[in-house]
Amino acid sequence: MSWAIKQKCKEILSREDGYVKKLWGNSLNICLAYPNRYRTGMDNLGFQTVYRLLNQHPSVLCERVFLPDPGDEGFFAPGPLSLFSLESQQPLREFDIVAFSISFENDYPHILKMLDMARIKLLSRERDESDPIIIGGGICVTMNPEPLADFFDLFLIGEAEEILPEFLLNLLRPREARETRKDDLLRLQKDVLGVYVPALYNVTYRADGPIDNMIPLDPSLPRKIQKQWAQDIQAFSTETVISSPDTDFGTMFLTEVSRGCSRGCRFCAAGYLYRPSRFRKRENLEKSIRRGLETGKKIGLMGTAVSDHPELIDICRYILSRQGKIGASSFRLDQLTPTLLELLKEGGLETLALAPETGSQRLRDLIRKGIQDEDISRGAINLLENGFLHVRLYFMIGLPTEAADDVEAIIELIKRLSQLSLPSTGPQEKRFKKITVSINQFIPKAGTPFQWYPLENIQLIKKKIRKITDSFRGQGNIKVLSDPPKRNYLQSLLATGDRRVGKILLALHFQQGAWSKALKEAPLQSDFFVYRPRDTTETLPWDFIDTGVPKALLIREFQAAQQLSTEKNC
Repeated sequence: MSWAIKQKCKEILSREDGYVKKLWGNSLNICLAYPNRYRTGMDNLGFQTVYRLLNQHPSVLCERVFLPDPGDEGFFAPGPLSLFSLESQQPLREFDIVAFSISFENDYPHILKMLDMARIKLLSRERDESDPIIIGGGICVTMNPEPLADFFDLFLIGEAEEILPEFLLNLLRPREARETRKDDLLRLQKDVLGVYVPALYNVTYRADGPIDNMIPLDPSLPRKIQKQWAQDIQAFSTETVISSPDTDFGTMFLTEVSRGCSRGCRFCAAGYLYRPSRFRKRENLEKSIRRGLETGKKIGLMGTAVSDHPELIDICRYILSRQGKIGASSFRLDQLTPTLLELLKEGGLETLALAPETGSQRLRDLIRKGIQDEDISRGAINLLENGFLHVRLYFMIGLPTEAADDVEAIIELIKRLSQLSLPSTGPQEKRFKKITVSINQFIPKAGTPFQWYPLENIQLIKKKIRKITDSFRGQGNIKVLSDPPKRNYLQSLLATGDRRVGKILLALHFQQGAWSKALKEAPLQSDFFVYRPRDTTETLPWDFIDTGVPKALLIREFQAAQQLSTEKNC
């Protein structure tokens, strides 16, 4: 059966365009791991960027591995076959480094599953010189790596383009004759900004549960880990490296137009963690766009704040001038000008994704969304006038101070938009033919002003979702989607927990995914991490990371939210 699995890998590679195959030799061998299925991982632009950065180094060989498809997982159960790489089908244990790119907290259990399938010891303290070094990077560990601290030898905190070159330079430096794995990790912690080796730091806790202190075991080590960020994004492009028909974005060439956001929405992790706001110049993006158009693909414009790009109109016009098609992530409602919508329509977009976030102006002010009711009405009219009859709306429920009236305001806003009509030259008025409503629970994220708020009780969330869903039952042009509230509870636990949550993850792995049994084995009640409001004076699990955003600013924004502040952008 191992032949069949390896043949499947070869077939996947045969359908890819752009992957790199290097010969094994004296290179530093790295297996880049994505803790989810191939289809999901290859749609991740960050994962593809790291693959390119590693393979462009002449002394590095980088291959990939993904969580096996459900029907294939059984082949890697205890037995002779262990998890191997896609490109050369080498066992993960044969690599010098296994590097996980981590974008979503709900993928954490997959990390342990993949390590187990690869026959690699789960706990970092149990590994020896024969084991690969296990590294983690991505937005999740830049926010809060602590729930994974027991399983990783090292984390890279920050943006890959900035931290990887220095990291590889130090890693490839000639070793002393008797240097050990521990020596390597200590040297990297000392010499490379953004490196975090959890085993070199000790955490103590107060009797009532919160963290008391976190100190380095060696006084020469930094007490704060500095997040690394790319100061000049004009110096490189971030775009599709490998394309494949086996992914959701297989027909699209992705290119990043912006990074960071200056809007200051108080709940938004990407808006704070990717600061400062940076936009690529049009002339640099045009080179990337040309590369994408040469493949005959639609150009997907990616970024934290695509609609804020000062040259977005010219970028769209450039794509159209070369007979290209346009794809894009969600837009701000107050940026939907007739000119932009006309270009997007000409570029082939049929459905636009918009995020009012909530139905009430009070809550939009509290989260500092920066849009008014009139922006929503004007944006909706502009959509209809330009022929956009399908729209996807993103709303959050469970926001701090949310009341029944706020939930009712979401329902009323959806009804208002569904009933909106404009005169038409044809026999029928212009109306939205399909409105897809995505309901997401607010989940506190590290490094944001809302990090001190708790998650709302998921039983209450279920009632709110049911109320919204029941309001549109039987209306064929309105479809309401939502995640199971239980997943939100687990995501909040993994997003805001400390090292003790790692014990829950370990128990979950041994219980084969049974969360109810794993939670019973927790050293503290999991509600302590999820439902407890945090005080601004307590030490948070991620306070040792210097993100570049002063904690005083976060506290000020947190307090301003409590006063329903509507100050200008920070």
